[in-house]
Amino acid sequence: MLNNKVILITGGTGSFGKAFTKSVLERYKKIKKLIIFSRDEFKQYEMKKIFPESKFKCIRYFLGDVRDLSRLNLAFKEVDYVIHAAALKQVDTAEYNPFEFINTNIIGAQNIIEASLQNNVKKVIALSTDKAAAPINLYGATKLCSDKLFISANNVAGKKKISFSVVRYGNVMNSRGSVIPLFKKSKENGFFNITDKRMTRFNITLSEGVDFVLFALKNSIGYEIFVPKLKSYNILDLAKSISSKVKIKYFGIREGEKINEEMITESDSYNTIESKKFFIILPSKISTKSKYIKKFKASVIKKPFSYNSLDNPQKLSIKELKKLTQ
Repeated sequence: MLNNKVILITGGTGSFGKAFTKSVLERYKKIKKLIIFSRDEFKQYEMKKIFPESKFKCIRYFLGDVRDLSRLNLAFKEVDYVIHAAALKQVDTAEYNPFEFINTNIIGAQNIIEASLQNNVKKVIALSTDKAAAPINLYGATKLCSDKLFISANNVAGKKKISFSVVRYGNVMNSRGSVIPLFKKSKENGFFNITDKRMTRFNITLSEGVDFVLFALKNSIGYEIFVPKLKSYNILDLAKSISSKVKIKYFGIREGEKINEEMITESDSYNTIESKKFFIILPSKISTKSKYIKKFKASVIKKPFSYNSLDNPQKLSIKELKKLTQ
């Protein structure tokens, strides 16, 4: 799929970007070019130590910001595929700096779309988040807007052979800023800080996230929001899997935080089709769902539902969590 192709990933120096780069370099020995686009020169410097251009001849490091359309136009020349992973993500930071998140997550998304259209990119896969489903915080609201922009971009593609799709999943296990590294660090202090004992979360590993994005890149038609079927866990079970002896301190739900993650709202479920390992949310205006059903061996959701981490029948046990957190 990627051999002899040029692929660019925005936010390429983040946790996902590094895992994606590692996977692509291992799987596709004949990739023409892999462009790491990000705005942080220090992170690029650090990443170059892991993936030096002297060893990996196809890799390029491109300094730039998704807010800068002219810079994106330079970076996107002769690019075949774009993975858009760049975003501002901290929920509490968004509440204090709302327009910064709007500039990056919404205006930046539109810039990606325009640069892709202007440079005849073939496919764009944008990474989303569970917080875009029925958002209660500004970060989630900006990602919902981003999702809408990418799906609607298919309407203005005209005769260009380009498709835009979205991949949505929850917090990535062991990624930078996620709860597991925080628990492991606080274990040394003798207590875990937990907001609410009722809290549940979906679980996905970095490698699973990369595999799902590559699947979407290979198989997407356009207009899809891909949602993987995942297992979920209770936050107390996660804490016990790391240590059953450490004390727990509850400090209350933070601003903009949900008790349970939701990736498909009941309203969206009316336009959702289901395959064995994932769901696809489609725009309500698409009347030809048959090609998606055929392509993905899927079926139409007959009964409205909410796909959330509380009601999810697939739960991780403490024993299973122990294996994942080692």
